[in-house]
Amino acid sequence: MQKQDSITTEQLRQWDKRYVWHPFTQMQDWQRDEQIIIAKGEGCWLIDTDGNRYLDGVASMWTNVHGHCRKELNDALKEQVDFLEHSTLLGLGSEQSIILAARLAEITPEGLDRFFYSDNGSTAMEVAVKMAYQYQVHSGRPERSRFITFRNAYHGDTIGAVSVGGIGIYHTTFKPLMFETYQAPAPYCYRCECGLKKESCGMECLDSLEELMKNNAASTAGLVIEPLLQGAGGMIVQPAGFLKRVRELCSRYDILMIVDEVATGFGRTGAMFACNHEDVVPDIMALSKGIAAGYLPLAVTVTSDMVYAAFLGDYAELKTFFHGHTFTGNPLACAVALRSLQLFQSDNLLSELQSKISLLKQRLEEFTVMPHVGDIRQCGLAAGIELVENRETGTPYPWEERVGIRVCLEARKLGVFSRPLGNTIVIFPPLVISHDELDLLVGVLQESIRAVTEK
Repeated sequence: MQKQDSITTEQLRQWDKRYVWHPFTQMQDWQRDEQIIIAKGEGCWLIDTDGNRYLDGVASMWTNVHGHCRKELNDALKEQVDFLEHSTLLGLGSEQSIILAARLAEITPEGLDRFFYSDNGSTAMEVAVKMAYQYQVHSGRPERSRFITFRNAYHGDTIGAVSVGGIGIYHTTFKPLMFETYQAPAPYCYRCECGLKKESCGMECLDSLEELMKNNAASTAGLVIEPLLQGAGGMIVQPAGFLKRVRELCSRYDILMIVDEVATGFGRTGAMFACNHEDVVPDIMALSKGIAAGYLPLAVTVTSDMVYAAFLGDYAELKTFFHGHTFTGNPLACAVALRSLQLFQSDNLLSELQSKISLLKQRLEEFTVMPHVGDIRQCGLAAGIELVENRETGTPYPWEERVGIRVCLEARKLGVFSRPLGNTIVIFPPLVISHDELDLLVGVLQESIRAVTEK
C-alpha cells in the first residue's frame, strides 16, 4: 500500500467508489458524481484532500460539540492511549468508565444513576428495549411485551431500534423482521394527521395516546419517545408541554417511559438534556452522539434503581441482563467524554449557546417570505426548513426531484456541508460555532434554496 501523502485525490475517489458502501446513500448516484474526500478538521470546518474548506453544518452526523481536533480532547485521547486502549467490562472494572458514570450521575435527571455502556445510539436503544421487557418479566408481568411508539420516530437501524421507529422509507422494507408495536400519532403540527391547527388543537394527539394506553397498558412494557425533537423524521418539534403530558400518562398507566436523547442530549436543545426543559424524569434514557464530542463511538443507557433492582438475584435465578458489547465502556472513548464534560464547564458552553440560539431564530425569520419554504422548525441549535412545491397547499416536492439534495450540493459549492432529510434542509452545527460562522451557514443555505427553488 502506498503512503498516505503520496495518494492522490483521484486515486482515493476511485478506491472509494470501488470498495466503500456509504450509509443512507444511493450508490448509483455516488458512482456517477465527483465526491469530496475529507482529510482534516479544524474547529467547525472540514478540509478535503485538495485543501478546500467546508463549514460542518451537520456536526458530522450530529455528534460534534466542541469542534474538530479540539486540543484538550486530543490530549485526553493521547494521554489515555499510553495507559490502556481497551479492557472488557465483562468481569472487570475499568477506571475511565467508572469515573465517567459517576460524573454523568451528577448531571442526568434525578434518580437516573445506573449506566449500561454500549457503542452508539442504536445499541443504546436496543439495550433500553430489552431492559424494559426483562424488567417486566422479573416483575411477574411477561405479558407486557409490546411498546408504544410514535409515527415519524427514528431510534436507529438495528432491528429492535427499527421496530420502535416510524419512518416508512427507512423501516417498511424490514417489516417482516420487526416486532409489532402500538403506534401513536406524533405532533407534526405542519402536517397534522388529525387535521387541526396548532394554535387551537389542544394537543388532541395526546387523547389518542391516552386511549391507546387505556386499551393496551396490560400488554405494554414501555413507551419510546424522542423528547422535544424528532430528528430524522424532519426536525419535527413537539409543542411545549407535550413531553410532560406523556410522562404523566406513563405514570398514570404504569408504563415505563423510555426517552431517546441520542440526538438531543449534551446541549443541543439549549439545556444539557431535552428532558430538563419540562422537568421530566424518564425511567430509561438513551445517550450517545455528543457524549464523546464526535470523537469515538460511545453510548450509555441510563436507568433508575427501581429498574436496576429487578435484575438482582441469586446466580441460578438467571435474572442477569444477558446483553453486552465488545467495546463496552471503552477507556479511550470514556476519557474523551470526561474531558468533554469538563469543557462544558470551563467554556460555559450552555450559557454561551443562548445567544446563538437567539441568532438562529432571528435569521430563520428571513426564510418565512421565501415562496417554497413551507415550514420552519427550531429547537435550540437545531432547525429544519421544509421545502414545498406549493406553499399555499403545502404540496411536497416529488421525491424524484431530489430538491433537498440539490440544495445541499449547491451549498457545498459555497463552502458549506449540509445533508437534507428528504425535502427538509437541516441546520445542526457544532455547539461551539461562532456567531459569524452561524451567519455564514444560514446565509449560504438561504442562497442555495433560492438557487434551486426560485429558477
